[in-house]
Amino acid sequence: RLQCYEGLDATTALYEWNYPKQLLYIRLQESEKRGKEQIEKALFSEQFLIRRPLLEAIVRADHTAPVLLIDEIDRSDEEFEAFLLEVLSDFQITIPEIGRIRAKHRPHVIVTSNRTRDVHDALKRRCLYHWIDYPSFEKEYKIIMTKLPGIDASFAEQVAGFMQLIRKEDLLKRPGVSETLDWARALVEMHRDHLDEEVVMETLGCILKYQEDIQKFKQEIWSNEEKRAAYLQ
Repeated sequence: RLQCYEGLDATTALYEWNYPKQLLYIRLQESEKRGKEQIEKALFSEQFLIRRPLLEAIVRADHTAPVLLIDEIDRSDEEFEAFLLEVLSDFQITIPEIGRIRAKHRPHVIVTSNRTRDVHDALKRRCLYHWIDYPSFEKEYKIIMTKLPGIDASFAEQVAGFMQLIRKEDLLKRPGVSETLDWARALVEMHRDHLDEEVVMETLGCILKYQEDIQKFKQEIWSNEEKRAAYLQ
């Protein structure tokens, strides 16, 4: 799994040399009065190579095709995206000190994006697109019950129903399943077994992450008695 972030570069994604281990090796070999050429030859061998996710996927493909998850590609820079395209085109890299390494079986690659920026068309052309929508009420209820096995079933239904409603609102950021679980977990820790007006206001920051959304919810939604009643069903 390669977790993308701003500033991610080829070194972090592919490989790097274990410098502390190399320095220790040099000192040990010098104490045994080994020759310089012999030390240099061993110094840049695979025993000192730290495999990062992309190289690991290529090397592991010697036996069976692995699954490589490139998570949140939209968080990386466009320069890294261009580099990634080059690697994904033929799944081979060249390490100057070792030589070319090529996958015998192409890994199965899954690329995810949260649309924080538009991914380049060249990458899109190489992908089969699949949109994962928010879960239905039934699915979200099952997720809550699975992740929090101690939660009361009727309370889990109430939480799932609340989340289904709030996602229909015009918000800057609609809460996802992770917010649902964070909220449900917080409510359980607070020893709550049902939703009421007080607990919703106390824990609103678990599900809404923009002040504009919080204010809108309070002023336009929660102040409406009919809507408030629907949320607390």
